[in-house]
Amino acid sequence: MRHTQLFTKTRKDAPKDEVSKNAQLLIRAGYVRKELAGVYAYLPLGLRVLSNIQKIIREEMNAIGGQELSMTTLQNPALWQKTDRWSDEAIDVWFKTTLKDGGELGLAPTHEEPITSLMQEYISSYKDMPKYVYQFQTKFRNELRAKSGIMRTREFIMKDLYSFSRDEAQFREFYEKCAEAYARIFKRAGIGDKTFRTFASGGSFSKFSDEFQTICDAGEDTIYIDRKKGIAVNKEVYIDEVLAELGIVKSELEEAKAIEVGNIFPLGTRFSEALGLTYKDESGKEIPAVMGSYGIGPARLMGTIVELLSDAKGIVWPKEVAPFAVHLVSITGGNDEIVAEADRIYDMLTEHGIEVLYDDRDARAGEKFADSDLIGIPTRLVISEKTMAQGGIEVVARANGTPTFVADSGLIELLQN
Repeated sequence: MRHTQLFTKTRKDAPKDEVSKNAQLLIRAGYVRKELAGVYAYLPLGLRVLSNIQKIIREEMNAIGGQELSMTTLQNPALWQKTDRWSDEAIDVWFKTTLKDGGELGLAPTHEEPITSLMQEYISSYKDMPKYVYQFQTKFRNELRAKSGIMRTREFIMKDLYSFSRDEAQFREFYEKCAEAYARIFKRAGIGDKTFRTFASGGSFSKFSDEFQTICDAGEDTIYIDRKKGIAVNKEVYIDEVLAELGIVKSELEEAKAIEVGNIFPLGTRFSEALGLTYKDESGKEIPAVMGSYGIGPARLMGTIVELLSDAKGIVWPKEVAPFAVHLVSITGGNDEIVAEADRIYDMLTEHGIEVLYDDRDARAGEKFADSDLIGIPTRLVISEKTMAQGGIEVVARANGTPTFVADSGLIELLQN
């Protein structure tokens, strides 16, 4: 992508009504546009990041046996009434709409009911399980507070996976596999060292659920971390009984603010019993399927990365989620030879399959470097009169600003490695 073809532009200031760092930086850098409170459009750079995060999640879900589908956003109230979750008292974030010919529909805040209903057609015997299905689907939640940028919005994409198992033992086996997959996702997204599996309340479904919490001052949750064990406890279950059960010593715990970037949740037979999802065991007895749900919000993860890894100059994207691998910056000063050399390097990079954003604008060096820092692509390549005189290219790591001079002949190998 040439910068002159990119319709978005950077801006010096964020909207005055944006208080979160992630939204301020993403808007200034041209990744997102705020439509209204809690609703954001993803512009070309932002969509590339979001897609890269989804790619990581998709690969890890497929690796543990997940099968991807896409369900509907519009919801039949009759289905939700069977589980007593249609009323606003049961789910207080419903968006609902009225059909022109009468009747009411909902905009899904989650998908336990429809996925359970769907699986009735495909699960009837113990031989049909386990099954693991997931989707990337737009959810709608009528949040009262939507002031955390893209981390808490009223319209968002959610990766929600649902597991269907014969019994508790089979369910728990997959549950742990999914926990391990989540750890890999957060590591690949660049925040693994700050993210902890966190014991939290299981609500009406189980004693515990598991959250994945990333240490960050912008977090809304308080957790207590045992770094030796690599786990944490949410403040909501921070009681002596729980600590004793987990073998955690209170004096060794570290209190921190954190952002919940994912969760895995035992559902038991709550939905399978209410909606009639049963299977016949070896003796022919009808038994309700044991279920679990597993969620990650790609945009919430994107916002968390920005909150955690940005610096005073702008965003610092990890390699696997960055919109481009390389930001090629030409400092021409009106010199046609430098323009031609930068064009040559751009063509060489694209021919080798290296994704590159090429700042080919007629702009001052300071403006280009400031925009490059704000946009946050991991590696910057600089072509200038100075580098041409030395017969190479300046390579700058965004994370630490360290420059390295590389000859043309070694550039591709350096970037590929």
